[in-house]
Amino acid sequence: MIAGHLMTVESFAKIAENSGFGPGDVTSFADFVHSSPSIPEKPVTSRRRYRTVWISDVHLGTRGCNADMLIDFLDHVDSDKMYLVGDIIDGWRLKKKFYWPAAHNDIVWRILKRAKRGTDVVYIPGNHDEVFRQFTGLDFGGVKIRRQAIHETADGRRLLVLHGDEFDAITLAHRWLAHVGDYAYTALMTLNRWFNVIRRRLNLPYWSLSKHAKAKVKNAVEFISHYEDVVAQAAGARGVDGVVCGHIHTAEIRKINGIDYYNDGDWVEGCTALVEHYDGYMEVLHWADEIAVRNLADISALAA
Repeated sequence: MIAGHLMTVESFAKIAENSGFGPGDVTSFADFVHSSPSIPEKPVTSRRRYRTVWISDVHLGTRGCNADMLIDFLDHVDSDKMYLVGDIIDGWRLKKKFYWPAAHNDIVWRILKRAKRGTDVVYIPGNHDEVFRQFTGLDFGGVKIRRQAIHETADGRRLLVLHGDEFDAITLAHRWLAHVGDYAYTALMTLNRWFNVIRRRLNLPYWSLSKHAKAKVKNAVEFISHYEDVVAQAAGARGVDGVVCGHIHTAEIRKINGIDYYNDGDWVEGCTALVEHYDGYMEVLHWADEIAVRNLADISALAA
């Protein structure tokens, strides 16, 4: 079934079915490889290029996923290497109710197309897509599936890349509580989605109500700060210069006790990606802001 550490679409479908997805659901996963995107891909020549891109917490298979915004990102940004830092597909939700619109197919299609064009794509499953951790060490459609990775930046720093749920005590010790929290979070994402539907009708840009609420809640702020400290400490103990993670849906770049801490954020609330320039400089791209600036420039050009 698997030869030379390469996993075919058919073998992937069979294993995924045995892992809890229904036969019809697996067919949907297999078919996208051979299909064309519903939203045509923009020309490659119009993209910004970076040495490395990190994205995580896309949560494909949920209504909270900002698929259209991520498609726009993938059509405007390219890189030599791409890390998918976990929770790309939300297996928790898919097992409860299968939801997979055309835009979610388009995202997977674009990632596989990118790998086919020569981008080095590394997928590190998280807790919501933990079903794929059993495929660690294998390649699927040019995408390398790994439990974690070490990335060397252009300026010579070694960064540990992992999803980060292994440092979340709630996820590890109280799985039932994590699922309860997931239900509450899904409800907040639904409110956030309808809030932005209204904003679009008023010609207002995307704004994350959920991200704002989380920033104002004291316990959430304390959890995030503690999580960042624990992750940075663990990275330091492993002898690396820094760490890149996701999991908490909070993009950040900061130095913690001499360790470079990077979180690439998410594509549910913040719609952010971490990028490395060719000189090793690291930056978080806030894609809602990028779209707003682009739209403003288009309006100004039309008015000129």
